[in-house]
Amino acid sequence: MILARQREKWLALLVMAALVAMLLPAPKAKAAYQLVWSDEFNGPSINTNYWTFDIGTGSNGWGNNELQYYTNRPENARIENGNLVIEARRESYGGMNYTSARLKTQDKINFKYGRIEARIKLPKGQGLWPAFWTLGEDITSVGWPYCGEIDIMEHINNENVTYGYIHWDAGGHASYGGPSFPFDVTDYHVYSIEWTPSYIKWFVDGVQFWEANIQNDINSTEEFHKPHFILLNLAVGGNWPGSPDGSTPFPAKMYVDYVRVYQDVGGPNPADDIVSGGTYKLINPNSGLALDVAGAGTADGTNVQIWTDNGTVAQKWQLIRLY
Repeated sequence: MILARQREKWLALLVMAALVAMLLPAPKAKAAYQLVWSDEFNGPSINTNYWTFDIGTGSNGWGNNELQYYTNRPENARIENGNLVIEARRESYGGMNYTSARLKTQDKINFKYGRIEARIKLPKGQGLWPAFWTLGEDITSVGWPYCGEIDIMEHINNENVTYGYIHWDAGGHASYGGPSFPFDVTDYHVYSIEWTPSYIKWFVDGVQFWEANIQNDINSTEEFHKPHFILLNLAVGGNWPGSPDGSTPFPAKMYVDYVRVYQDVGGPNPADDIVSGGTYKLINPNSGLALDVAGAGTADGTNVQIWTDNGTVAQKWQLIRLY
């Protein structure tokens, strides 16, 4: 009997605790990384609000004794099926025997700290050198390596690993980094860094493979506490991979599904500010076009389309929270 009463007492306490928990507001998770910029490559062409091109050869001061001529032609860089395609071709152009492309966000988009990632499918072949990396925004005034460089992903030749490195000045050129674990680079993978005031960590598909300490400018790493811009390119030849040979497949293509940057902006998630029942306009970030009802129609079956942003009632949408 005493045991039965004790069980009833504990059951009542558990029910009361559950009721109190239901009445209390749900706690919000601590703010973490939030998406602050991305290019999903879903538009009809490369977004020149985000990207510009390096044009020319290593004689422009890029070094590495690479063999390609970088162009801005669609043959070398274009959007296909929601991907940025960077294509290296074996052809005579500008005095070189190969062409390719190198895109950068310099003077358009730059970041300091955060998680920077891209989903990429790489080519293999002797002499191929695709890369996803950053340079300090002050490179035009201080030069390299004083600007700092973060290689988020580099791949060479037919290897089954990628590399993560940093380059900077420490009384001369300094570098630190190394290879990832083995995997099939010819499939899509997410390559990323987590960059904070204390460290830079490298990941493939969320699995860390390297880490550099930059806390308090240790080892003269002040270059990594300044804004950087993003680069994507597919080099041919150079000091590291060596030259292509008869086995190298051309054209060689690097596919980039997206590039995204997340930062810890602090405070509540902006999504919490969306009001259920509120009226909003939905804009495509790549084209700048709005979600629109054809002819401002209200009948069942009216087509929905994207259209020039004009602020009419045909472009106003009510959002209802379902849970």
